[in-house]
Amino acid sequence: MRRQIHPASSAPATAATEADDHPAFDLPRAASAGMRPLQPLDGALLLMHFAFRGLVVKADAFLAQQGLSRVHHRLLYAVARAEGISVGQLIELLGVSKQALHRPLRFLQDEGYLLAQRDPVQHRTKRLSLTERGREVEATASRHEREAMEEAMRSVSPEGQDAWREVMTALARKA
Repeated sequence: MRRQIHPASSAPATAATEADDHPAFDLPRAASAGMRPLQPLDGALLLMHFAFRGLVVKADAFLAQQGLSRVHHRLLYAVARAEGISVGQLIELLGVSKQALHRPLRFLQDEGYLLAQRDPVQHRTKRLSLTERGREVEATASRHEREAMEEAMRSVSPEGQDAWREVMTALARKA
């Protein structure tokens, strides 16, 4: 049975909203902190937060062992799937500033995970590619995330998977 979610309002949470959000606020971390919904869809936001943590927890632990973080993985992930991407295109893809990208990108280059080479035609453009070391780290971190996603997807019906994709697509289109 599909539950209808009504648009968010500025009204405080009601008993009905709290009932809708109840599963999210029953999660151990939320419950132990005494969290409660204040607005409609607070439970959905809380689920999104904890779901993301569940998705990346093993990848983050692996990356930390390598001296890397999730930011580094995002860069490696994007470059692996768009080999030869320019720095400008990467900035646009990730929606970050040149300043925000500079330090982690430089670190990945200095540590031998990433190559930045001048475009032979457009000399002002740097093209990015992964080294073998970068490919190995990206593949392992992404494998951890795919395994978490596969496990979660197997736990719900095909209809549930489709509904999840619809919600995630709607959110992604806002980025």
